[in-house]
Amino acid sequence: MKKNSGKSFKKTRLKYEEYFFRWVMFLSNYIIALILGFIIYTILKTGIPALSLEMITETPKGGFYFGKEGGVLNAIIGSLYLGLGSTFLAFVVGLPVALFMNTWLMNKKRTVNLVRFILDLLWGVPSIVYGAFGFTLMVLLGLKASLLAGIIVIALLILPIMIRGIDEGLKNIPKGLYEASYSLGSTKSETAFKVMMKQTMPCIITAVLLSFGRAIGDTAAVLFTTGFTDNIPTSLSQPTATLPLAIFFQLSSPIPEVKQRAYAAAVILTAIILVISILSRVFTYRYKKHSIKF
Repeated sequence: MKKNSGKSFKKTRLKYEEYFFRWVMFLSNYIIALILGFIIYTILKTGIPALSLEMITETPKGGFYFGKEGGVLNAIIGSLYLGLGSTFLAFVVGLPVALFMNTWLMNKKRTVNLVRFILDLLWGVPSIVYGAFGFTLMVLLGLKASLLAGIIVIALLILPIMIRGIDEGLKNIPKGLYEASYSLGSTKSETAFKVMMKQTMPCIITAVLLSFGRAIGDTAAVLFTTGFTDNIPTSLSQPTATLPLAIFFQLSSPIPEVKQRAYAAAVILTAIILVISILSRVFTYRYKKHSIKF
């Protein structure tokens, strides 16, 4: 009787624990969705009335920051330059690192776990720290704020995201696939770049697009490194404007029209991030069909 009552009590306790944590998860998801919806509603409500074709197709004119004509084309182009350049640089460095960790260092678990721990720490470092680090290097090297400086700093910021995103896909590939590749006479390089890359292509695409989204939406890291200009940069040595900085500067203006344009710029940035998220889902689903299922 005691054993049966003890088992019954344990089952009841586990049942109520399951109900409790299920409601906690539901409530957490509901709160997050509510906050996200409120943020998007606020941005759209204030930004859409101020959004116009002029905002997207023109650079700031003489009286733009006093509520007169002009747009944020310089910030849109600058953000795309910065995001594409930094994502490409992070990909060129991050992909070989992730492949090296999961191919050449496959049997050295301690070393790989240490590298992953360091990358997770770098991932959690605030972006303002990367900006301050980049600014310090610029002062030491005598460099000015430019698009190139911003690309390098942002690449350092998103590099842990790029490596860990690709790494998560590579480490889930069964060991038998490596052994099958080696048994056919493939070298480690051929296995990494011809077999592993194709198998983990959905994760690579997701990591690239997530890194690009982080790069194009960051403010603190570029505050000291890229500078700001009303012109579209024509070389890497010139300063450039970005949408996050344009929003920041316009939102701090005392003129209501300029503040509304800040929300309009936020709508543009939100739309870009939304497109990136949709593309991430589409490409992931498309390439996932060509992966080997185990």
